Amino acid sequence: MKKTMNSLYKPIYLITIFELISFIACQSPTYNYHFCLGPGNDTATASYKSDLTLLLDYMSSNASDKSFYNDSLNGIYSLFLCRGDVSSDVCRVCVSNATQTLTQTCPSDKRAIIWYDQCLFRYSNINFLGQLRLYPRLFMWNALNNTSPEEGDIGTRGLLYSLVSQAPYKENMFQTNEMVVGNGPGRRYGLVQCSRDLDVGGCSTCLRELLNQTEDCCIGRRGWRILTPSCCIRYEMYSFYEQTSNLPGSAPENEEGTSQEILIRSSQGSKAAHWTGESIHLHPSDEDHSGDLHHFNLATIQAATNNFSRENKLGEGGFGPVYKGEMPNGKEIAVKRLSINSKQGLEEFKNEVKLIFKLQHKNLVRLLGYCLEEDEKLLVYEYMANTSLDAFLFDSEKCKVLDWEKRSNIITGTARGLQYLHEDSRLKIIHRDLKANNVLLDDDMNPKISDFGTARTFGGNQMEANTERVVGTYGYMAPEYALEGLFSNKSNVYSFGVLMLEILSGKKNRGFYHQDCGQSLLAYAWLLWNEGKGQELIDPNIAGNCPIQEVLRWIHIALLCVQDDPALRPTMSSAILMLGSKSVNLPQPSTSPYSAARFLQMINLHPLNLPTSEI
Repeated sequence: MKKTMNSLYKPIYLITIFELISFIACQSPTYNYHFCLGPGNDTATASYKSDLTLLLDYMSSNASDKSFYNDSLNGIYSLFLCRGDVSSDVCRVCVSNATQTLTQTCPSDKRAIIWYDQCLFRYSNINFLGQLRLYPRLFMWNALNNTSPEEGDIGTRGLLYSLVSQAPYKENMFQTNEMVVGNGPGRRYGLVQCSRDLDVGGCSTCLRELLNQTEDCCIGRRGWRILTPSCCIRYEMYSFYEQTSNLPGSAPENEEGTSQEILIRSSQGSKAAHWTGESIHLHPSDEDHSGDLHHFNLATIQAATNNFSRENKLGEGGFGPVYKGEMPNGKEIAVKRLSINSKQGLEEFKNEVKLIFKLQHKNLVRLLGYCLEEDEKLLVYEYMANTSLDAFLFDSEKCKVLDWEKRSNIITGTARGLQYLHEDSRLKIIHRDLKANNVLLDDDMNPKISDFGTARTFGGNQMEANTERVVGTYGYMAPEYALEGLFSNKSNVYSFGVLMLEILSGKKNRGFYHQDCGQSLLAYAWLLWNEGKGQELIDPNIAGNCPIQEVLRWIHIALLCVQDDPALRPTMSSAILMLGSKSVNLPQPSTSPYSAARFLQMINLHPLNLPTSEI
């Protein structure tokens, strides 16, 4: 019967098999499990089926002289991986069995995967080649515990850690070993393997993730295995692979001639039940793992950042420090290290990974990958040599580098990045923490918006939303967001207006005070513009060498962006049009703007201790 994703939620099935365990020399391929992964109503067309049949036949033919192979045809991607110790004949038969089984059981599915003891085969309409995939995940274990008091968990862990640390650096990413139990003849056997389309870092990450899972399911049991699309790990009391050492193998203890009950249970939970026999616990994925995001190995990042040394530290964000790193190939990276004890930071970490990786624009910082290993939560970005805008704008010497051409380029580039987020990306995204710290500058001083930890997505025709958890930076927050928790794309427009005024004046909005108009930079700008003295707001570093009338027009646009009423603020598309065309008539700003932080002080409310972040 065909297995689909729906079958993953059906009751437990009981299957009795005999002689599950046999020596590899006389063993035909041993089936473990498979998934047909539709997805949903997106079934394969006749053309897709025809192409898939051709591809599977071609893949099978390549198993005669290869233990690993991947190929594609008209948007269908496939891969087979035979276990590192099996012969070419066993590999060929295993791959042939796999393709036949998937053809029969998944005839209308665009994605499928099957595991045998001796090989793995998978195909998909999504390019998975070279990408770490941990789902669907298959757990199998013997419900009986170890009987030897001398064995303990320490020896088992030592064997597994040794395998996991060595396999990624092997040419075939395959490693086996064994250990002696106490002083007796008993031995224990381990095997790990990665799909060879992964790099060293991906293989290491995959195996360590499975190793972490063994603490909950497997350590202390007589035998078990964990299988994923990208790697696998197995531990047994008997020799189940071809011996490569002179140590004699031992037969399964008290296994021969017995029958085993295999319980198959489909679940998305992470906790296993107590079952008899050898159990299989399935973890299908409820997330989209189709992206190309790289999973970095912790050891690689530690080496790149000199173990997060003080000398490599670039700055401190609200969720943790940011470090400069250099990869072995010389590529420079920026690593955001979330504070270990920051529960709030974990939420922002997941949010940033999901959001920014789906965004591609020249004015958005590029996320290269991430690391979730041990207690570390790390985001790896492209490195911006000139760090952030605030490092130049508010520094008495560096600010002189920012002439009018560079400042105007930073303003228009930031505007285009926001327009992309609001209107052109697949997701409608509200940044919620746009500020000078979060505008990075590349080698040519081009701006890139960064730090999407507090960003929110909007669906379809949704125009605004509210939240009880206000995050961001006072001074850049729109009043309706700071005071009522309401946010929309017009909230970003307000923050952009504040940023514009800072760039044009060279002054910070936060902490601004003027003896004649002590409210805020926004109120000061309004006062000067309303009195026809807008030129006095312009930063003296550019005032003598800039088109004054154009700068005054841009101050006017900034004041339109920071109006109290969100409905009166322009969209980012309109703002870009105003910035680029002198023929567009500008309406008059409606009222004097104010800083939300100042307003809170006036009514004796204390601003929340908001998280801020920077990279």
